[in-house]
Amino acid sequence: MSGSPRLSVGLPVYNGEPYLRASIESLLGQSYENFELIISDNASTDNTADICRDYAKSDSRVRYFRQPSNIGLAPNHNFVFAQSRGELFKWAANDDLYARDLLRCCVEALDAHPEVILAHSWSAVIDENDKVTQALEYPLATDSSRAPERFRSIIFGCSGMFEDTDPGAGGFVRLDNSGILRACDEYGVIRSAVLRQVSPLGSYPHSDRILNIELALRGPFHQTPDWLYFRRDHPDRTYNANRTARKLSATLDPRRASKWKYPAARLAGEYVWRYLAAIRRAPLSAADRVQCYRSLAQWTVDRAVGKVVTRELKPFGDLVPPVSSGITVSVSEVVAGQAGGPR
Repeated sequence: MSGSPRLSVGLPVYNGEPYLRASIESLLGQSYENFELIISDNASTDNTADICRDYAKSDSRVRYFRQPSNIGLAPNHNFVFAQSRGELFKWAANDDLYARDLLRCCVEALDAHPEVILAHSWSAVIDENDKVTQALEYPLATDSSRAPERFRSIIFGCSGMFEDTDPGAGGFVRLDNSGILRACDEYGVIRSAVLRQVSPLGSYPHSDRILNIELALRGPFHQTPDWLYFRRDHPDRTYNANRTARKLSATLDPRRASKWKYPAARLAGEYVWRYLAAIRRAPLSAADRVQCYRSLAQWTVDRAVGKVVTRELKPFGDLVPPVSSGITVSVSEVVAGQAGGPR
């Protein structure tokens, strides 16, 4: 590709062979074409490298990097953004699928609404066979013109503390976070200039939520009211395969594997502290900052008394309702590269 693309799509991947080709096909088949696809292979041990090199040879929009060793999921996400050249940026997951018009709708929304800093669509959940199992309408008030309202909507709509079910073993597990499964904002199209103003993705559980908070404190989000993003649920998905805070943190960054240096209690504390830091860093009026602190205090008390606590880390699919009666969402009809779908 000659010149700088307007949009950069960053795809960090580790051992993504089972779903990687379909994901890349759905991105390269977008109706909006002025983008680069930056793939960072986190020292995969399967055929990920060969798959990525094939696409890099056949499509000039693909830029392929391979890390010499596994640097962790969070640093790999930050790496693809650091390599980006576009004024807009989007993270992509190697196991998800993207409707042909997703990027176009997001870019058009950002062009039409200069105040909006992130654009996305409603999310649907697919299984290992690309079957839609849940079609989820976006539940949060991130389109509000008021930062405190956007902040409050995210923290109360997406619970996410940890509970120690076995203190001796450090058995912290996630609480119910069904709201965030309906709101995959971190995979929206973001204005790069704003994304550079916030903290990089951290290596503590739910750092993606803190990223969303920091962005929401700087401007409203836009949601296209249609299912254009297909989030795949399978046993090997990061949050399914890492069912404690410490294991998840080690996946996010292998340097945090020590249970003595990074006990789950420290990770939970870091997560809460990051909310405070996000409010402090945001360009808010004094009144808005106070409102955000008050909401955070209420949320902390709410979590402390044990509301919405689940004793077990439920599978992804158990946290959200199934496809509503009468709703038809077909992957093959809207995703490029699918049999019978758009090309």
